[in-house]
Amino acid sequence: MQHLTPSFTLLLGILMFTLENQTFTITTENYRPQNMFGTDGIRATVGQSPLTQSELYQMGYALGTWVVTTYGPYAKVLLGHDTRLSCSWVKSCLKGGLLAHPINLIDADILPTPAVVQLTLSHDAIACGIIISASHNPFQDNGIKIVDGSRGKLSADDEKRITDLFYTQAPQINYNMLGQEHYWSKAAEVYCGHIAQFFSPGFLKGKKIVLDCAHGATYRVAPSLFIHFGAEVIYINTDPTGTNINDHCGATNVAQLQERVIAEDADAGFAFDGDGDRVIAVNHKGEIKNGDEILAVLLDHPVYKKTKSVVGTIMTNKGFENWLLQKQYPLIRTPVGDKYIARAMEKESGHLILGGEQSGHIILYDYLPTGDGIFTALRVMETIIETQNTDMKSFEQMPQFLINVAVTHKKDLTQEPFASIIKQREESLPDGRIIVRFSGTEAKLRVMVEDHNEQLALEVGKQLAQELQIALGA
Repeated sequence: MQHLTPSFTLLLGILMFTLENQTFTITTENYRPQNMFGTDGIRATVGQSPLTQSELYQMGYALGTWVVTTYGPYAKVLLGHDTRLSCSWVKSCLKGGLLAHPINLIDADILPTPAVVQLTLSHDAIACGIIISASHNPFQDNGIKIVDGSRGKLSADDEKRITDLFYTQAPQINYNMLGQEHYWSKAAEVYCGHIAQFFSPGFLKGKKIVLDCAHGATYRVAPSLFIHFGAEVIYINTDPTGTNINDHCGATNVAQLQERVIAEDADAGFAFDGDGDRVIAVNHKGEIKNGDEILAVLLDHPVYKKTKSVVGTIMTNKGFENWLLQKQYPLIRTPVGDKYIARAMEKESGHLILGGEQSGHIILYDYLPTGDGIFTALRVMETIIETQNTDMKSFEQMPQFLINVAVTHKKDLTQEPFASIIKQREESLPDGRIIVRFSGTEAKLRVMVEDHNEQLALEVGKQLAQELQIALGA
């Protein structure tokens, strides 16, 4: 932790049914055999399928085939990754398969996920981007995300094509048509320069801000940008060892951030996740503001007041939805995963420019079709400075509880006995919502219960989680 002064250093299926005035949703997003892509790319524990040495080579070869057939020979592919221990090894295995094709691979080393997206979309010469990261997961996990140079998030057809290539294609190498590797040491600087164009110089002068970088990919660029805009920056968890990424810090655990904001009498604090596409805010009182609340604060920003609707997910708090309706902003719900939010916004490009998840994936479509924790944090500061909403006040949340259950197998929740177990608990919660879904990024069952009666919601959630855990044999 240091004090700094200003200087410039640079899905999926959804089964929905309604009882009276309530909608209950069960998702079955992981029941698509031979589909490698979850809600946020490909993800697994390193050393387990598909993140083994042979499979990573095969994945690289499949990606190389897709690149050449989609963009043509010698297309430029940008590659970046976070700080976890396995990234160098995963990258080395992946490169073997990629460079078996005539492509130009540009290695940008450690770079936040949104930086790879931004650089890919803003440079016509770059056909696509590849990110090696497991986002908010522990260091033992890793993953692969792909960015299309014209659309951002991959289409479902592209995901299927890459998956089919992985499972069906046998590598055949033409040694006269191999790829080449290049290095881009200025990538982070270019990314920061692009963000700087959206804000007034020195707009954070006089503000003290705490940043928790989760020992992840934002550990250098986030402090640099906030310093550039004039803030006094206190940064924590900026010493990545390869094994401490997301370890009791960052967007998934903001206790350190809360304590530091209070101790330093700071104006605000922001916690990013390992790859930088999420952000959770803390106000000057140390109160946590999740993604729903961040969206509500941003609705007072001149740019986002123009949105026709706000895009959230099935997990978006009902209190937020009610608040939005009072302000005449209908809420559009999608399956969990920022790629689904992005697709919903893309359908009405220019009209839907604000969307996000409770977890802190906030998509500001005037900037990027994906979440960027750093950019979102800067927009939040810009908003609260202009509106004087230093408490980041917004809506009254409906009591909501999310319980995670570790699982070894993911089964179809629409089948028995799971469907009956869920239905029985729904009947004991006549005025609330229950959503049961498997995580698309972790081996967990997520049970969300929401009701005006906080105690009842908690009791029902615990009972349902325990019953499903037993039924699943977890």
